[in-house]
Amino acid sequence: MRPWYYILSAFLVVTLTVPAMAANSVTVKGSTTVLPIMQRAVEAFIAETGTPVAVSGGGSSNGIKALLDGSTDIAMASRTMKGKEIKLAESKNIKPVEHVIALDAVIPIVHPSNTVDNLTSDQLKAIYEGKITNWKEVGGTDGKIIVISRDTSSGTYETWHKIIMKKARVFPGALLQASSGAVLQAVAKNKNAIAYDGIGYINDTVKSLSVDSVMGSAKTAKDKTYPVARTLQIYTTSKPSPDATNLVEFILSPKGQDIVEQAGFIRR
Repeated sequence: MRPWYYILSAFLVVTLTVPAMAANSVTVKGSTTVLPIMQRAVEAFIAETGTPVAVSGGGSSNGIKALLDGSTDIAMASRTMKGKEIKLAESKNIKPVEHVIALDAVIPIVHPSNTVDNLTSDQLKAIYEGKITNWKEVGGTDGKIIVISRDTSSGTYETWHKIIMKKARVFPGALLQASSGAVLQAVAKNKNAIAYDGIGYINDTVKSLSVDSVMGSAKTAKDKTYPVARTLQIYTTSKPSPDATNLVEFILSPKGQDIVEQAGFIRR
């Protein structure tokens, strides 16, 4: 679990530079799930190397798009690249390279006052399809379920869409949020809300639910008994700059993996 003050907006740009306009800077864009890991890693990387790094969120899809259009050195993604993105890269003579930096569990979250502790995968799918609309239908207190989801540019949305929704559409009444932090805040403020978020974002302002009677944790993500486990990755081209290469290697090092755990996620 991670402290509240590390929750970052999807559009927050964190620029850490020494000096501010140095020519050898590294640009990192993409997933708001990966963002808190990257922020901590970049702070430590700058302290060791003095290399300027600019980091911004915006979602996995936007990060991958930026890598392919040349506007970022490193793309953060909470999902793997899609076939169409790989084809687009090939058409541009770009060979993206995947670097898995952490493991994650996407966990259903509700307000702390909610009496429900577990939902099955089928119940979650039905809630997000708008077929189950009241908490009493799943053993909770009478009240309309307020469904909160990530937007479609999110890798977390893609994970949920594939594993829980089986690629069925989320019903139009769902409230879409642009970042992992916004999801957490929305649920914390609404006693009838449900959403899903990466394990590193979850704190005591919300309540985690188990899925199919398995709670998401480092152990269940690693042994794959938790149904909604995934990898977190960053992408570079096949010929990244020396500074970008150094940053990737730093995150994959034991010190970088310690930072992954400090951010509330699971070392790879």
